[in-house]
Amino acid sequence: MSIKIRKEQPSDIQGIYDVTVAAFLDAPHTDHTEQFIVNALRKSGALSLSLVAEENGSIIGHIALSPVTISDGTEGWYGLGPVSVVPGKQGKGVGSMLINAAMQELKHAKAQGCVLLGEPGYYHRFGFKAQQGLVLEGVPADYFQALVLQGDLPQGSVTYHRAFSAKG
Repeated sequence: MSIKIRKEQPSDIQGIYDVTVAAFLDAPHTDHTEQFIVNALRKSGALSLSLVAEENGSIIGHIALSPVTISDGTEGWYGLGPVSVVPGKQGKGVGSMLINAAMQELKHAKAQGCVLLGEPGYYHRFGFKAQQGLVLEGVPADYFQALVLQGDLPQGSVTYHRAFSAKG
């Protein structure tokens, strides 16, 4: 498997949309708006990092990162997601490659940290964990996880960009 991770290009937009739809088609705990979220983040200028996984010229995965707001005023934190991998390539390390590349990009950009809403059993391997005092209102605490890249862990409520309410 020869997979290349690279930054999104304008010609990738439809491929990213298609991969995102396919990745979440049968996923539990989704309202199937992930593709709309990515487009809304891009349109609003809040898609801070957009990486694709490409194999033989086809996009097979995508990861998005966008800034989050923390009620204590801490800056330099990002939200990871959505992460999308086409069903035929799930469980083969593509998602891990995308997450690792994204974390390297955030470190290079001197980001303070990253949060996500996801399965603890999966994201723990990347260093993400639920952190007491850092919350996303309305979700189970175990599923909202953070990774400090530098500095201290902020305390407060996290708010994702308004694009996360996109429905179409």
